[in-house]
Amino acid sequence: MTADHGVGVDIGGTKIAAGLVSEKGQIVHAVQESTPEDADLIAPAVAELVNRLLASDTTGPVGADRVGGIGIGAAGFVDADRATVRFAPNIDWVDEPLAANVGRLVDLPVVVENDANAAAWGEYRFGAGEDTDDLLLVTVGTGVGGGIVHRGTLFRGGFGAAAEIGHMRVVPGGRLCGCGQHGCFEQYASGRALVADARQRVEADDPQASPLLEVAGDADSITGPMVTDLAQQGDPMCVDLLHDAGRWLGEGIATLAAVLDPSVIAIGGGVADAGDLLLDPARAAFEEHLTAHDHRKVAEVRLAALGNEAGIIGAADLARLDH
Repeated sequence: MTADHGVGVDIGGTKIAAGLVSEKGQIVHAVQESTPEDADLIAPAVAELVNRLLASDTTGPVGADRVGGIGIGAAGFVDADRATVRFAPNIDWVDEPLAANVGRLVDLPVVVENDANAAAWGEYRFGAGEDTDDLLLVTVGTGVGGGIVHRGTLFRGGFGAAAEIGHMRVVPGGRLCGCGQHGCFEQYASGRALVADARQRVEADDPQASPLLEVAGDADSITGPMVTDLAQQGDPMCVDLLHDAGRWLGEGIATLAAVLDPSVIAIGGGVADAGDLLLDPARAAFEEHLTAHDHRKVAEVRLAALGNEAGIIGAADLARLDH
């Protein structure tokens, strides 16, 4: 019998968030703490959060016997064994046996999943993809991540590293990316790219840049939310910056759709908080650049529904189902 709850854990560069999640995708209880600077202390920190969630005074009527497992979402390459983080860009992990390290400290099965894959599963099961069995999730945050659900199954690839869509090259010889390549998708459509373009406009003494400069104080202090907030107030330069990011986003998902042919494309991540200021130009560019768009069904581009909780919900559900 499938357990009716799972624990989901989302390990980020600055915080670890965990939640006890029901079979309906509802977070019953949540806890979090700062991510330890020492990578060796992360597994014990995860175990401590899980044990707090399973304590009787926090779970109420949900006992540990009703929890099917622990799902951990981590940014980076997760091996096909769903136990080992081969490489993490923001944490000092190489071939980290994360499932084993956490499993020694808790009395539950542990599975590890790429964080964007976990979020894609959460959106498919309980969010923007509830009405489809083919979903592409594109997360637009500091970088660009993604997850693919095809015919109701999470697609991990032959080695567990599928859907690293942020490193699809869209401009040969373009901007240098942290992965070592030039012209990656996330160098043009991410929050990092949005901020870089805004700073460039300020440093070039663009006459439209004064409202942003007034808010930020100087170019180095500009953040993505500042750009989004001003754009939502109608600031022309910030609207233009989001339009450019949306255009790049649309062109990128058109290429992905030519390969994957999803029925729904969900856009999540912090930059997606801009809503239609990002999605309208993305949809327009997507349809303009989609191969033979006049002769095929075109995927619906939607906002993701679960926000920052998607990874926790998806990871918990994957562990509960051991899918």
